[in-house]
Amino acid sequence: MSLSETEIVAEYRRRTPRSAELAAEAAQVFPSGITHDGRHLQPYGIYVDHAEGSRKWDVDGNEYVDYAGGHGALLLGHNHPAVTEAVAKQLERGTHFGSNQELEIRWGQAVQRLVPSAERVRFTSSGTEATLLALRLARAYTGRPKVVRFLGHFHGWHDHMAFGVYSRFDGTPSPGVVPGIASEVLLAPPSDIDATRKLLEEHGDEIAAVILEPTGASWGQVPLPPNFLQQLREITTQRGIVLIFDEVISGFRVSPGGAQAHYGITPEMTTLAKILAGGLPGGAVAGRADIMDGLSFATGPVQREKISHHGTFNANPLSAAAGIAALTVVAETDACEQANQYAAQLREGLREVIQQENVPWLVYGTFSGFHIMLGLPRPDATHQDVELGKFTPQEIKAQRNPNLANQLRLAALCEGVDFFGWPGGPTSSVHTADDLDRTISGFRNAIRRMKKSGLIDAETTSTAAR
Repeated sequence: MSLSETEIVAEYRRRTPRSAELAAEAAQVFPSGITHDGRHLQPYGIYVDHAEGSRKWDVDGNEYVDYAGGHGALLLGHNHPAVTEAVAKQLERGTHFGSNQELEIRWGQAVQRLVPSAERVRFTSSGTEATLLALRLARAYTGRPKVVRFLGHFHGWHDHMAFGVYSRFDGTPSPGVVPGIASEVLLAPPSDIDATRKLLEEHGDEIAAVILEPTGASWGQVPLPPNFLQQLREITTQRGIVLIFDEVISGFRVSPGGAQAHYGITPEMTTLAKILAGGLPGGAVAGRADIMDGLSFATGPVQREKISHHGTFNANPLSAAAGIAALTVVAETDACEQANQYAAQLREGLREVIQQENVPWLVYGTFSGFHIMLGLPRPDATHQDVELGKFTPQEIKAQRNPNLANQLRLAALCEGVDFFGWPGGPTSSVHTADDLDRTISGFRNAIRRMKKSGLIDAETTSTAAR
């Protein structure tokens, strides 16, 4: 059934006429009318007017329990008082000095306080910039040209990362990427440590760095097998390869010290963003001092050409103020654990719904994330199987059904719940018991809307998903 034919779309249009008007305007300004690929939704996405805590309200006055979470940046929810107060105070002092400032020191120290690998810190404006800078530092330090990435792992949109995430798993460059860059990037299977070891042995003298999401591809959408990180740490150490944890999402979310603190595995370098700046723009590379010294004007005992690094908004005062406030809350409260516990309750509640509604889907995830798989990689698959890393990115992402996911999101929006696009989302420390009840009820009603529209055939769903 096409998108235009469903009752769900009709109901969504009835609820969001002002969003429809704005979307029509945006289509004349932006490609596809959006400013971020993750905001793509057919026939159009909601336009939000304001937000508070775990909720947001669109321009038509509809209220939503929010699981977009600022694309993962809002562990503390919308408008956390400590963050907004810090930003308001700094706004009175200035937005950009073009000079050194005390706040950048305090922000860097806050990172060092929490992240085990952070001997030195360099701020950027985004996570994409952070991963690009980390690779350049690793190549300069080792004198080697190649980088190993894992299939399905997302590290931003720059040329080294623009393939092998959602498509082009053979490593061929996506449009606009120079083939010579793609040829220096090796893609490894994240569910096979033996294959990864073999790849590193074959190209070891050429590999500068291995970069990965330590919680698995796309915030755990494709989890890693047990002990994978520990084994990878051992292999890279033996071969003198720089290990980079991309903790843009997991940093300050898995635990106050990120995934590396939780697992007790320290990489040479870490990339950070999202929660780092408290919901404002900001990223960072944190790592071992001798590697980070590639940015230093004083190169120390080993003379090498300095790596140039500029950035008009690096350590912007407003981002620094927000970041200090947010990381202080993370360090001094149980915000991470609150978000993790809520996510566990939410996953369990959503699983009960798909069992009761007899829908062959899976709900899984770890820490403060949840994922809804709109199909099964095999008939007897369970969420435990997925969480233990028993399936490849291709097997999991083969369950992606863009039209079905789109319809689920629209149906959920009609029920006052905003899931993120895959579908799934991050939770926050301020989601409440009422949010939980509303989400579970909304999910159930969304499924029933989909059944009524013929998107899910209740008669052919053989067994309840587990």
